[in-house]
Amino acid sequence: MFIDSAKILVRSGKGGDGIIHWRREKYIPKGGPDGGNGGDGGDVILRANKQLNTLLDFRYKRKFEAKNGNPGEGSNCEGRSAENVIVNVPCGTLVRNHETGEIMADLTVNAEEFIIAHGGRGGKGNWVFKTSTNQAPRICTPGVPGQEYTLDLELKLLADIGLVGFPNAGKSTLISVISAAKPKIANYPFTTLAPQLGMVYFKPSKSFVVADIPGLIEGAHDGKGLGLQFLKHIERTKALVYLIDCTSETIKEDYKILFNELKQFKAELPKKQTIIALTKLDIADEDVRKAIKKIKFPKGTPVFHISAITGEGIEDIKEAMWKIVSQDSE
Repeated sequence: MFIDSAKILVRSGKGGDGIIHWRREKYIPKGGPDGGNGGDGGDVILRANKQLNTLLDFRYKRKFEAKNGNPGEGSNCEGRSAENVIVNVPCGTLVRNHETGEIMADLTVNAEEFIIAHGGRGGKGNWVFKTSTNQAPRICTPGVPGQEYTLDLELKLLADIGLVGFPNAGKSTLISVISAAKPKIANYPFTTLAPQLGMVYFKPSKSFVVADIPGLIEGAHDGKGLGLQFLKHIERTKALVYLIDCTSETIKEDYKILFNELKQFKAELPKKQTIIALTKLDIADEDVRKAIKKIKFPKGTPVFHISAITGEGIEDIKEAMWKIVSQDSE
């Protein structure tokens, strides 16, 4: 099951208290202070883990607490510090403070760590307060309390290319052909109910990740259909591929609707590099093929006529995707 949001509670450990203690040994009746410091409380640390691709685990475990540090001991011995608690999350997890909405962390790189709740420092024992004028201090300090937060976790998939289109536009079929992804494919709307990721191997040592999100419908930015729930998963992509059924009688209008839905959701989305793919060329007759060649799209936007069934135009669109993905590495 794909889950892309969760709410959890994290609580770090309290620092151990410092103590008042006196050195007492035979023949040393007034040995002076030797109360040790308390140990530090454990941190709660978020760690990005590429082996995870959903926040499903947080439906069953929602509270993560580190232990407190131990109090100080005699003979100037410091109390044992508590172990840290590691919370593994998928790469691409955005972390917000539930109370304030503040973004506290954005974990995108495998093994990246962020201390979300710092453990409290241990208190000071009385030996720390010994001075030349105060040889027998009766002072110690308590450990510092830990931190506690309620967090909202939001998973935004990490992909290079995002596929957008109406339901049944051929997105799932395309990703199944160009990658190893195996989404459910059927001839009815909303076959895809959760985002799909596919690794595309363009050429040896040249690969990129494509994301297929459930089909959009007009009004998706207001929550109609499944669009609003999953549009966030294309926010991190470098480019978008608009897939439009070439047999539609309103191809330009379809493109405008998709464009506006993305713009209404987040103004930056339509500013990404764009490719347009007119799909299902295998079922287009000669008149349709001639008609779609005359359609004018925004200047400079690459347009491909493709069929995931016959393979027509597939290598060309893969090459166009790779050119965009590889721009940052050139």
